[in-house]
Amino acid sequence: MRLEAITWDRLAELLADRLVGLAPADGGAWTRVGFDGAPAARPGDLAERVAEALRVRGRPSLVVGSEGFVRPASLRLEHGRRDVESYYSGWFDTNALWREVFGPLDPGGDGRVLPDLWDPATDRATRSAYVQLPPGGILLLHGPLLLGHWFPFDLTVHVLLSPGALRRRTPETDHWTLAAFERYEAENDPAATADVLVRADDPRHPAWNG
Repeated sequence: MRLEAITWDRLAELLADRLVGLAPADGGAWTRVGFDGAPAARPGDLAERVAEALRVRGRPSLVVGSEGFVRPASLRLEHGRRDVESYYSGWFDTNALWREVFGPLDPGGDGRVLPDLWDPATDRATRSAYVQLPPGGILLLHGPLLLGHWFPFDLTVHVLLSPGALRRRTPETDHWTLAAFERYEAENDPAATADVLVRADDPRHPAWNG
């Protein structure tokens, strides 16, 4: 696959232009976009840039991070703090994401999205207020391992790091998660599955397949 060099700002502009003209696949009133990538790839940074580009274009959007939907520590750490299987398949509350984020944006939904549910630092409910995303608005959900859950995205973006770059940019205390990302690559092939691929080995000089 050929990738072209680009700046982050230009990438955000091009993605925003694409989203403005994109109709939801299910005929609903909202467009749902997934920014997939390991924490070290910082997919949330790109989601925020796209949100700003959409704001300039007069399109409302809502950035949601899957880290706000982790399961309580008693569940996600049941088998220890470094259990790869738990991180891969049980770390995030996917049922809550379906119910609180995607459900309200289904056709006929009310557009009231919960931006986060659980704070992993305090291990308590965030008690955040619901956010009203008006019809025509765009959900920008970011986080790791997003493409293995059949979420109803209208567009997916995968921010890719080579194995070497992923190891270098992941804090040593989190190196135990690398095995989960190896499995994710093998089972889901996000680089080939995503609609848009962004390579970010050098964070100053991304490349993409747009």
